[in-house]
Amino acid sequence: MQAVRIHQNGEPSVLQVEDLPIPKPGAGQVLVRVLAASVNHLDLWVRRGIPGLKLPLILGCDGTGEIAELGAGVTGLKVGQKVVLEPGFSSGDSEFDRAGLDHLSDDYGIRGEHSDGFDCEFVVLDARFVFPLPAGLDPIVGAAAPLTFVTAWGMLVTRTQLKRGETVLVLGGTSGVGQAAIQIANDLGARVIATSSAEAKRKATKDLGAHEVVDHSQPDWDKAVKKLTDGRGVDVVFEHVGPATWDLAMRCLARRGRLVTCGGTTGPKVSILLPHLFMKNLSVLGATMGPKNALPGIFDKLASGKYKLAVDRVLPMSEVRKAHELLEARQVTGKIVLVPGK
Repeated sequence: MQAVRIHQNGEPSVLQVEDLPIPKPGAGQVLVRVLAASVNHLDLWVRRGIPGLKLPLILGCDGTGEIAELGAGVTGLKVGQKVVLEPGFSSGDSEFDRAGLDHLSDDYGIRGEHSDGFDCEFVVLDARFVFPLPAGLDPIVGAAAPLTFVTAWGMLVTRTQLKRGETVLVLGGTSGVGQAAIQIANDLGARVIATSSAEAKRKATKDLGAHEVVDHSQPDWDKAVKKLTDGRGVDVVFEHVGPATWDLAMRCLARRGRLVTCGGTTGPKVSILLPHLFMKNLSVLGATMGPKNALPGIFDKLASGKYKLAVDRVLPMSEVRKAHELLEARQVTGKIVLVPGK
């Protein structure tokens, strides 16, 4: 089978499209023929190098597929059924698993980072890590959704507990996670201010449901946010960019505001002015992923059209290097999806 694998970290040139044996499902497992797998910033970080990675490794944390074979004892699924491949996994035995917060378990991992991922033609998974793709939902769109939507859900619902009537600032509104955040916040009844640097991207952000859009390429974009809130600031800042936006994002917070972050695409280090933090009673929250129990509901909303997802382009898996280069150069609006077997 075709698979995208790295044997060392580095530039896109380290991505190798290889021919590997088709795996066999064991008891309680399913063999899935992958229909589509999307590219995330996580794939770039893994390719460049994350401490603790075990190589070689098949990349890809998002995907949809079709059941090709059932292992012994698997019920509730059938051969030929289209399914969503869950990006996260855990043993299911921890107190967090039992509380519905599997993403906080000590043994939690992400496909394509802590185990082989979905950038391949076939994958074997425990049956509990797939669920039916809703009827009528395009597998291409479905493949672009899991990681970003469950991450945004974890940040806004689980971590900040965003409330109806609050105002949220979403940085990078046309990124995968930004698209998800705008729609989740809107659905919760919040007012959404988003940022984007290009006119076409600002229009796309508005189309997703942002009430106002600010150009974060301007040096004083925080003042535009303050003006939109009559000087008060926002209740929640949804941050994932890092140093390039951090300082101004902190300035946008209202008294008792919360900033939540899931990473930093522009670097790992930021600074915090402590007087600003404690005088305004601010909260800075970290978040990683979100609970798997949110995924079926998210996909129902995608199928109904309540949530939408922009796919920038679909590429054959053989062009995975091009996909990484485009995402790295920020030349996309929405997600890139890879199709195996080509």
